[in-house]
Amino acid sequence: MSANRPIRVLVAKVGLDGHDRGAKVIAAALRDAGMEVIYSGLRQTPEMVVNAALQEDVDAIGISILSGAHMTVFPKVMQLMKEKKMDDVLLTGGGIIPENDMTELHKMGVGHLFAPGTLTSEIADYIRNWVKENRAF
Repeated sequence: MSANRPIRVLVAKVGLDGHDRGAKVIAAALRDAGMEVIYSGLRQTPEMVVNAALQEDVDAIGISILSGAHMTVFPKVMQLMKEKKMDDVLLTGGGIIPENDMTELHKMGVGHLFAPGTLTSEIADYIRNWVKENRAF
C-alpha cells in the first residue's frame, strides 16, 4: 500500500433510516485510524452510494443499516458495484442484522458485517487488512 495515499472509505446511510449516530462514530474512528472518510449523509439510494464511491475512488463502502432493509440494500449495492466493475472495492457495514442474514449476504459477496458494540479498532483493522490483500495501488 502506498504511504502517500490513505485508505478511502465511504460511510453511507441508505433508505429512510434516520439514525446516524453509529455511522458518525464509525466515520470518526476510521479517520482517527488514518483513513480518509467520506460520509454520505442520510437517505441515500444504492445508486447514489455507488456513484459517490466511484467518484471518490474509494477502497471500501461501509453501510450502516438499522431499518431492517439490509436484505434489499446490500444485494442492490452489490449488483450496482458488479455492473460498474468495482470488483476491488470492499462492501461492508453493520447495524441490526440477524446472524443468518449476515451469512446469506456474505455468500453474495458482501464483506464482514459488524453488530452494534463491535470495537471500532476491529472494524478499522478489518478494512485495512482487506485493502492490503485486495487492492493494488
